[in-house]
Amino acid sequence: MRKILEVRNLSKIYGKGCPRCIESTGPEADTNMCPHCGSVVAIHDVSFDLHEGEILGLMGESGSGKSTVVKNLYFDQTPTSGEARFFDEAGTQDMFHLNAAQQRRLRNQRFGMVYQNPHLGLNFGISSGGNIAERLLMNDVSHYGEIRERAKELLSRTEVLLSRMDESPGNFSGGMQQRVQIAKALATNPPLLYLDEVTTGLDLSVQARILDLILEIQQERNTAMIVVTHDLGVIRLLTGRALVMKYGRVIESGLTDQILEDPQHAYTQRLVASAL
Repeated sequence: MRKILEVRNLSKIYGKGCPRCIESTGPEADTNMCPHCGSVVAIHDVSFDLHEGEILGLMGESGSGKSTVVKNLYFDQTPTSGEARFFDEAGTQDMFHLNAAQQRRLRNQRFGMVYQNPHLGLNFGISSGGNIAERLLMNDVSHYGEIRERAKELLSRTEVLLSRMDESPGNFSGGMQQRVQIAKALATNPPLLYLDEVTTGLDLSVQARILDLILEIQQERNTAMIVVTHDLGVIRLLTGRALVMKYGRVIESGLTDQILEDPQHAYTQRLVASAL
């Protein structure tokens, strides 16, 4: 399998930081807030590789830093330090050394993002079809008929009724809003998709349909994905490998089945036991 993403020593500190931030935070310190300067070490020294068609899980409790990893990789935030390389047909992109325009192009053309809160990923001032059109227009698709057909195809694929494609997503249920977000994220056939707590707060039946849809997309398109979740059921169903995070640090990593069946770290053991 071709490597698609390489992340090395990714760190993000909120606040001015001080020389004692790292040693004073983390799982051993049982906090991610530095007692000396008040800065929050959201993530520190996170490293992993992702291959084509692979689904990697980031798991941990709220505040573990898992969403911060994805926000930095999607350019929603700027990391404090670290490297990330995206491997594409056009060559290797050194993500954090690109200028703002280059980052925007990479984000719009080669990445897709589905947020837990659809308000972050959708424009509620336009229709669901318009949301897909907006993304296509960013990628130089300007023929109205072509855009309309692509929007229909994607909404149909994600089980959004075509009779409602001209309605605002604000009229839709949470599950349908998530499906519109997925359709929008897929508009450019991105090789890499980020999914941040996409099933949280949804009914179980809706969750199941969205998880099935994600697996179908991965199998059909060989899309690589990073799935952020605190739900071990989602991790078990979707991912082949997983990283367990606590207070901004990766404390365990490996094959998902191994981690869930034979967790090595005491924290992971508690997480798995609490889900049984």
